[in-house]
Amino acid sequence: MSDEHANDGQRFDRLPATEAERTVGGRATRAAVVDYFEDRFGIPPETFDDYTFWEKGAGKIWIYSGDAPTPIEIEAIGMTCLRTRQEHWKPTTDFVQRFGREATDCVIELDREQARRFATGEDQELEWDGDWGYLIAAHDVAGELEPIGIGLYVHGELRSMVPKGRQRDLD
Repeated sequence: MSDEHANDGQRFDRLPATEAERTVGGRATRAAVVDYFEDRFGIPPETFDDYTFWEKGAGKIWIYSGDAPTPIEIEAIGMTCLRTRQEHWKPTTDFVQRFGREATDCVIELDREQARRFATGEDQELEWDGDWGYLIAAHDVAGELEPIGIGLYVHGELRSMVPKGRQRDLD
């Protein structure tokens, strides 16, 4: 297998548009990523019209506003948005905070105390009548629903996925 058709943790490769264009086994496609965000969170596909998606390493997907040559050997391009090489794809906190306002599905609205607990990384038992799995946790701020981060909802519990270094006391 040539380097061109291998996953390289030191290099960014643009996601292929479709499966027919995929040259690296297991690599997500742009179509699959955009479909995931639409199917899971109701984020309209056109939200991503001006963005490109990249993989660096195994399943760490980045989103970039613009275009660049591929492959490209740099430290970062845009921001991480999704982890794909695991059983369930997981959006990142950065992605949710930037694009979560566009979501219409799988958004759990937290009251002030629940939002405070979530932002500090605390898991909590909550009622949710939607799908289990990854949810966008959001809180009303001045009449606008603001995404806080990604949570995992299973067995009546919302688990905060806010990274330790990003956890904040909202008091």
